[in-house]
Amino acid sequence: MEKWFQSHIIGTGRLPLFCFFVALIVAFIATRINVRLIRAKVGWFRNVNVGEMHIHHVVFGVVLMLVGGVAGLIVSGVSQVGYAVAASVFGVGAALVLDEFALILHLHDVYWEEEGRTSVDAVFIAVAVTGLLLIGLRPLTWDFGLPLVNPAALIVGNLLLAVVTLLKGKIWTGMAGLFLPFLLVVGAVRLARPGSPWAHWFFAGRAPRKMARAIHREERWRRPVIRAKIAFQEFLSGRHDLPSSRRLRRRT
Repeated sequence: MEKWFQSHIIGTGRLPLFCFFVALIVAFIATRINVRLIRAKVGWFRNVNVGEMHIHHVVFGVVLMLVGGVAGLIVSGVSQVGYAVAASVFGVGAALVLDEFALILHLHDVYWEEEGRTSVDAVFIAVAVTGLLLIGLRPLTWDFGLPLVNPAALIVGNLLLAVVTLLKGKIWTGMAGLFLPFLLVVGAVRLARPGSPWAHWFFAGRAPRKMARAIHREERWRRPVIRAKIAFQEFLSGRHDLPSSRRLRRRT
């Protein structure tokens, strides 16, 4: 293990990325444990308040990202250890920010609501992408092994396929496809998810059979996977079971 770490992490200059990866995961888990204890009103665990103002941990995350980012720029060419420490600080800040990504997205505190699962998804995507980078994969690489094809044209084609895949509602396929291009071809060719922008533009009111097929596939194949994902997420991060403010607004 030590030889592998020395050759694949330190020897390749990936120590800062590794430290960011570990700090991101550890800080996210620690944050979720903390907020679950606060929610359960256990011991001295309480929210941070200044007067009547609640200070969300995204604020501390932004500060740590600035400190870690600026420090990394300063020490990157001077000390790899210092660079790794700065990357760790940046990773902790990134975990705090991404853990409240839903708050930034909705400009409303939806932490324990259904929309709050977006924050957990954002952390999972960040961990997955960083993990792929850590094992040596690179997004939009120029080395496709096709000497007669312009690499820039391949990169543009990759991006277009990624956009189509994401518009079809296949977030994970689109993100992974940036590293494994064949996934983008599969994602772009296959039927869009029924709630995606692509289905709204091209299926709704125009192709009822395609929409029916998309809904059938969603119910039969994707819903069980989503339920399993939500169960795993809630095991790690707690239940997002408060009434959705969006639904409450619709009722009123």
